[in-house]
Amino acid sequence: IRRPPRSTPKPSSAASDVYKRQVLYGIYAWALFIVSVLLALFVTLIVPSLDRRRRWVTACARAPFPLAGIQVDIRGLARIPDDSCVVVANHASYIDGVLLQGYLPPRFSYVVKGEMRNAPLIGFLLRRIGSKFVERFDATGSARDARSLLKAAHYGESLAIFPEGTFIAEPGLGRFRRGAFSAAISAGLPLVPVVISGSRDILRSETMLPRHGHIRIDILDPIATDDPAFSSQGALIKTARQRMLTVLEEPDLLSERHQ
Repeated sequence: IRRPPRSTPKPSSAASDVYKRQVLYGIYAWALFIVSVLLALFVTLIVPSLDRRRRWVTACARAPFPLAGIQVDIRGLARIPDDSCVVVANHASYIDGVLLQGYLPPRFSYVVKGEMRNAPLIGFLLRRIGSKFVERFDATGSARDARSLLKAAHYGESLAIFPEGTFIAEPGLGRFRRGAFSAAISAGLPLVPVVISGSRDILRSETMLPRHGHIRIDILDPIATDDPAFSSQGALIKTARQRMLTVLEEPDLLSERHQ
């Protein structure tokens, strides 16, 4: 006697409805982001002053989050020095750069991977707000860009950098590149560690579909690079990572357990 073939179970109606809502929300969130980018592009075309362009773009970068129902709490904003400094933040999601642009003071120049230099529209927008580009794969370009960062720091520009360079699907804090720390020490600028929590859950590396969520940005105490204890890149990197890991609810990817 032959048994009838088993039919593949169909997803429940409730699960299907949840998925549809997630897709609709993702489309809505992307629409908000695209509109904000187009508005920022228009502003950067017509506004002549770099300072005013940055202020407008900061407003455009912040707007999509509350409109999308994403709560962003920023703690310790008063810890950012009034004078020039270098901010280093962990990197967990595509939206991290937009978050810092929207919630840090508009005077910062953002250090962006070199591939974005020629990206359609976004590359133009980044150039118009004074972003710095760092080549990751070409040794000559990388050395040139490192010198450019040092020069910018010496001229008193405030820089914001993701020292991990990129992000991966695995949660955790990865290895730091030395450029940000070298620039801070060379120019004698305070280094401000910043921890972003929650962005990985909103837009993961393996998907382009945003989700609802809650984001927290913790600005930690500045590290004085003129202190002899932090006069070397290694000591400064170690201290910054340790302070960030005490706040970040993710593992240290450099620990023995993750090697």
